[in-house]
Amino acid sequence: MAENNIPTVYDPQSVEKKWYDFWEEQGLFHAEVDVEKEPFSIVIPPPNVTGQLHMGHALDNTLQDIEIRWRRMQGYNTLWMPGTDHAGIATQIKVEEMLAQNGLSRYDLGRDAFIQKVWEWKQQYGGRIITQLKRLGASCDWQRERFTMDEGCSQAVREVFVSLYEKGLIYQGNRMTNWCPRCHTALSDIEVEHEEQPGSLFHVRYQLEGSDAYVTVATTRPETILGDTGVAVHPEDVRYQRLIGQFLILPVIGRRLPIVGDAYVDPSFGTGAVKITPAHDPNDFELGRRHQLPEIVVINPDGTMADTAGKYAGMDRYECRKALVDDLKEQGYLVKIDEHLHAVGHCQRCTTVVEPLVSKQWFVRMEPLAKPAIAAVDSGAIQFVPERFTKIYSNWLENIRDWCISRQIWWGHRIPAWYCSCGQTIVSREAVTACPHCGGTVEQDPDVLDTWFSSALWPFSTMGWPADTPEVKHFYPTSVLVTGYDIIFFWVARMIMMGLEFKQDIPFKHVFIHGLVRDSQGRKMSKSLGNGIDPLEVIDQYGADNLRFMLITGNTPGNDMRFYWERVEASRNFANKLWNASRFALMNLAGFDENHQPAAAQYTLADRWILSRYTKTVTEVTRNLERFELGEAGRALYEFIWNELCDWYIEMAKPRLYNKEEFDQRATAQYVLWHVLQNTLKLLHPFMPYITEEIWQHLPHRGVSIMVSAWPEPQVDMIDAQTEENMTVIMDTIKAVRNLRAEVNVPPGRRSEVVLQIADPAMQALFAANDQYLRTLAAAEPVVLLSPAEPKPENAMTAVVSGVEVYLPLKGLIDVDKETARLNKELETLTKELARISGKLSNPGFAAKAPAQVIAKEQAKAREYEDKRLAIHERLAYLASL
Repeated sequence: MAENNIPTVYDPQSVEKKWYDFWEEQGLFHAEVDVEKEPFSIVIPPPNVTGQLHMGHALDNTLQDIEIRWRRMQGYNTLWMPGTDHAGIATQIKVEEMLAQNGLSRYDLGRDAFIQKVWEWKQQYGGRIITQLKRLGASCDWQRERFTMDEGCSQAVREVFVSLYEKGLIYQGNRMTNWCPRCHTALSDIEVEHEEQPGSLFHVRYQLEGSDAYVTVATTRPETILGDTGVAVHPEDVRYQRLIGQFLILPVIGRRLPIVGDAYVDPSFGTGAVKITPAHDPNDFELGRRHQLPEIVVINPDGTMADTAGKYAGMDRYECRKALVDDLKEQGYLVKIDEHLHAVGHCQRCTTVVEPLVSKQWFVRMEPLAKPAIAAVDSGAIQFVPERFTKIYSNWLENIRDWCISRQIWWGHRIPAWYCSCGQTIVSREAVTACPHCGGTVEQDPDVLDTWFSSALWPFSTMGWPADTPEVKHFYPTSVLVTGYDIIFFWVARMIMMGLEFKQDIPFKHVFIHGLVRDSQGRKMSKSLGNGIDPLEVIDQYGADNLRFMLITGNTPGNDMRFYWERVEASRNFANKLWNASRFALMNLAGFDENHQPAAAQYTLADRWILSRYTKTVTEVTRNLERFELGEAGRALYEFIWNELCDWYIEMAKPRLYNKEEFDQRATAQYVLWHVLQNTLKLLHPFMPYITEEIWQHLPHRGVSIMVSAWPEPQVDMIDAQTEENMTVIMDTIKAVRNLRAEVNVPPGRRSEVVLQIADPAMQALFAANDQYLRTLAAAEPVVLLSPAEPKPENAMTAVVSGVEVYLPLKGLIDVDKETARLNKELETLTKELARISGKLSNPGFAAKAPAQVIAKEQAKAREYEDKRLAIHERLAYLASL
């Protein structure tokens, strides 16, 4: 038998590193291909190599770890593939900031030397988040850790790029992109964060050519006026129909602008006339292409005004805005300026306001790839959990735009395209040293691919593709993807498209979507608000298990959750409850033989009840895990462990465990307690791996670790509805007695007579056979059973429970005078408090100045005090009648 001397207090810090090291040393996270076993695989959403653990990571990886640990215990061949993303822009910024401290830029080093510096930085700092994930308890197969720029992933990226190019699905062209003037690169949509901020809406009038009439337009970015090449109206707008085909004169510049009709224009918004700047607005770009309008770039990539801006050339874009507005006002073109709250895009990495710019970039043609991806979800081959995200996914894909995949930075997968002075572009899987057309020298495209391009291949590139490896054959497609709803479009959809295109199969069967972890006020955690909570600080203070359990309980798929320190405390209380119960069990297992299972006749009512409740808990937890209702599974375990196992069964079993004279009774209680506890620990292990391993290792057990022990299977023959019903009546009776004793302040250690009057003969027999539970848990001595014909006891408090009349005779139990004095004193205190609150609420100054929630709180307190006063009056009246 294992040791039974666990410490009196559970200390996570002394346990967690010990067991994590043990699991790694034993190779328990590692999976080899085994065709005899059914695979279950997850690829980790690769955190940025620059990152450190935040609460979103903690939630996301806890969900994955629960899935993996559960399936591992069920006997699946489980692979949780870990890795990190090279995070092109973010990593480059980190290294550039490091160089800037020494007065250097990347250009001072040159491309090759700079890339070497980035690799050095990655080696030094890039593993930080992996270490932090380990502290959380993540049971990834670290022997297989991947990086989006390791050799295998790089080969996959090049194969995909060239294949798509050969199919005409990758092309180069001048199109609208999000551009960061600070990072000097195009950005993907997810790299742009939109923030609501106050601004101005400038109303400017454009004169109709050859007329004194004007058309007024409105813009939040006056500097883009310099790039206007048209004005659009709705073709059915009666105000402007007659003007379509005519020209307006651009203020200050004097350029002729055609008036075009386009159904895109909303006649009800603003003046119904929209200025068109095709080179500086994504919607204008599309509209301009439809009407063959020129694209005039007036803002440079660094945020200054271009030569095409005339006298404003060289100015910063905001400096130009001010100067142009002054000129418009001076020349009489500015009609008015309104305050305007609007969403402004900022670079996710450096917070610079993003500029929509037309530039020459590489794009993926998305529509042909999107159609199979829509069909895969429509057919049910891929299922979103919750299902409501299916519509969001499909809507985006049905309206998808081509994907800009080139970035003007140095860190990343360099685009495998080479240019020759003869005009040829060569795209190749292998490095090109000379032009195959003219033999001339070639130069590789300086741009790199969007980070999301390589992560779109993650489910199969991490397993060795494009080689047809055993891992790809066995573990692909993966079983489930766990991720937040904020990257359905940018990552999930692209993985599905790439998996279908290059593996002719879905990349995963389920997409398990979770929400964000917000602060206690419901706000998104952010550096600017200073409301972020470091998971590592929570782990240092409370342990990883308590953080994990807090994140899971009360959380439903797809919904945001709030972080409350009180809930972490509640998780710690739960862990302590389990620890203390387990410590009690271990102290009372001396002489226990796990191979000796009692005969059914040896089980008491309490034994049969807890075995039935345990069996139902196994079924409920497993069913909820299969439905991805992890929070409900955690809730079921919490209620079973706290309420049923600890508060009821262990207390009921104590007399038999303490009675060393009755060997069979003690052995039966030991067996049931051991059986239920050790299997309940298995159910809890995926949620709280450390404390369950620590306790399980001290219990009698087989196997090296709880994490590779068998997941409990429900023994349906142990479910006993009648036993549960009988035990419920007994427990309700015990609670009724406790409440009656509490009402008259009977000391917990003082035993008291309890009288039960029961009409049903079967119920009479039940209590006659099991009155020891009332003696043990309600301090009842003696327990007197009466038939309906027998007289009720006098001077007794009473309650009714499921056909049982419960009486607590008061004669000799309490000192009536002393209890009356105590109640009168409590009544006096309540009356004073009620008067104080009533005075506050009736004070006009308080009512006028206090916040509504404060007033409501005081009103609720007044009602509570009044209810207590009424209850005391009733109790005093009752005592007076004795």
